[in-house]
Amino acid sequence: MNRESFRQRRSADWDRLEVLLSGLEDRRLKSVPGGAEIPALYRRACQDLALVRSRSYGRDLEQRLHEIVLRGHRALYRGQRLSWERVGQFVVVEFPRLVRQEHRLVAFCTAFFLLPFVGVGVGVHEQPDLIYWLLGQEQVAEFEAMYADGGNFGRDAESDVLMFGFYIFNNIGIALRTFASGIFLGLGSLFILLFNGLHLGAVSGHLIRVGYGGNFLPFVVGHGAFELTGIVLAGAAGTRLGLSLLRPGHRSRARSLATEARRILPMIVGVALMLLVAAFVEAFWSASSASADLRYGVGALLWLTVFLYFGLVGRDR
Repeated sequence: MNRESFRQRRSADWDRLEVLLSGLEDRRLKSVPGGAEIPALYRRACQDLALVRSRSYGRDLEQRLHEIVLRGHRALYRGQRLSWERVGQFVVVEFPRLVRQEHRLVAFCTAFFLLPFVGVGVGVHEQPDLIYWLLGQEQVAEFEAMYADGGNFGRDAESDVLMFGFYIFNNIGIALRTFASGIFLGLGSLFILLFNGLHLGAVSGHLIRVGYGGNFLPFVVGHGAFELTGIVLAGAAGTRLGLSLLRPGHRSRARSLATEARRILPMIVGVALMLLVAAFVEAFWSASSASADLRYGVGALLWLTVFLYFGLVGRDR
């Protein structure tokens, strides 16, 4: 395709995007008729700019597209204002829809985490010495001491606040590492899921076997709904990065990775919000003096909420 045929074929989209951007700018970022077309037109304009540069179609054409892309970026990103309405739109529409779009990958990563978790948990419960293949004696002793005091850990309100900050830092750090390690063809994300499944399964099986399940299970059942689901979703997002490199299609691997990273990144934002909720529940509820039955009941309700959220919320009526 030569320069002129390329310009004739694509100029209608450029003109349309300029019109929409002008309307958006004139209205000070309020919605305009056809505004929903802007993201797709903007992405195509970015691709066109890269093509013009790679094929040396001329400085004038490159300059025009550069200006359009710059305006589009300003309108879509720099000009957006964080508002409760925008946050609400993300929480009740965009995030659950994105997870459902990736349901096969989410199911695969769930199995990759859950099967080792259950298998090792049962194995450790039936073969006690197996725990020492996965954890050192000092680690095992620390877990036993942690859950041997009735499950309230002897914390006061000030400690709860400190632990809230710790849980946020720790959990979101794990999620980001799980996601980012997907760059290694997805193997990094899967390894972290596998490791966490083995580790948590071993700890769970051992604590239940030695008689501390009555303290351990009421503690983890509540925040686990958000924490474990969030880590699995981070693994699914990271695996998607790896698949973009393994199966780039007609795109270059770099372009495929960049495209999929932009598309899947909102899932990590949602995961961060889930882990924020998990940290709050873990710090202020899981270790509370509430009865085990009450914590089991709240935990069941939270798990049901997570399932219904991703199954139903944001669907078109």
